[in-house]
Parts: sequence; C-alpha cells; structure tokens
Amino acid sequence: MLKQVQHDTAMKIYTKKGDKGETSLLGGARVAKSHIRIESYGTVDELNSWIGLIRDQNISAETKKILIHIQDRLFTIGSHLASDPTKHGIKIPDIKEEDVTALEKEMDKMNETLPEMKNFVLPGGHKTVSYCHIARCICRRAERCVVNLASEEKVEDIIVKYLNRLSDYLFVLSRKLSHDLNAEEIPWKPNL
Repeated sequence: MLKQVQHDTAMKIYTKKGDKGETSLLGGARVAKSHIRIESYGTVDELNSWIGLIRDQNISAETKKILIHIQDRLFTIGSHLASDPTKHGIKIPDIKEEDVTALEKEMDKMNETLPEMKNFVLPGGHKTVSYCHIARCICRRAERCVVNLASEEKVEDIIVKYLNRLSDYLFVLSRKLSHDLNAEEIPWKPNL
C-alpha cells in the first residue's frame, strides 16, 4: 500500500524512510519489510490489483459493482493488517459477518445458473476466467500469510474467514464467467 506524506502544500509519494529495508505500521512502529505482517498486507494489495484487472474486463455492470465493494473490503483488511497491534485507538473500518454473508449470497446466486460441477476444472478457457483463477490463487496465498501472522500476533478471525470465502467466490465467478463467455470448461480427469 502506498503511503503518502504531507509536506507543506504538496503531497509526496516517497519518504525515503524505507531505503534501509524497514517500514512503518499505522501507529508508528517500524518493522522489517520482510515481516510477515508486511507480507500479509502486501499480498492483500496484490490481490486487490488483480481484482481491479478482472473489473476492467468486459463483464456485467453488476459484477463490476460487486468487485468494487470487494476492493473496498480488501483495503479495509489491508488497513487492519498494516496497523501496529500494540496501539489501540487507531480508527479503521470494520470487516463484518455481513461482508462474508454477501459473498455467500453472490455465490448462491451464480450457482443457480451453472451446471453441476462433478470434477475439478482446469484453470483457463478465456483471459478473463484466467484472471479470476490467478486472483483466487493469490487470495489463498494471502489467507496463508494471514494465518501465519495470526499464529504470532493478534489478527481478527473475520479477516481469515473473509479471505477464505473470497477465494471461493473467485472460483465461482470464474465458472460463471466461463458460462457467460461460452468458454470451454475442461474437467480435470487424473491420469492414473
């Protein structure tokens, strides 16, 4: 996530404070850029960028609206992860159970129009579908990073839950877009 620093009247993107491999958390603590907390919110930021790429494709206005909301939620998650866990009183929006439920409702709605899945499917079939699969994999990586962080420091349980459900949503979205785009969905049939 980019940090902006106010200097007199102009806003600058660079601060030069990270030139030695450290960065500041919200709240002021300095940590190594290799810290699992930085890896966690950096991976969430990467995921957010891929979702932006999906949103830039030729998809329905309704899906774009949902993806914008997901991007907002990911910025909120990034803010939580970028916060110094020892500082209290930092005002950050919350991730709520309703955010998880919203993803579940969208998946249920999409699944109503999709053929039953009897096998895993191979990623691909259309560029937009492939972007969904890449985002899904990055979401799983973000989830693993956050679970790793949670084993060392306090992380809200809802963050892991949201990322877990989001990866499911991205999979169902890939199937829905395959269907909408008449892309071939190839089932995985293991060679035994």
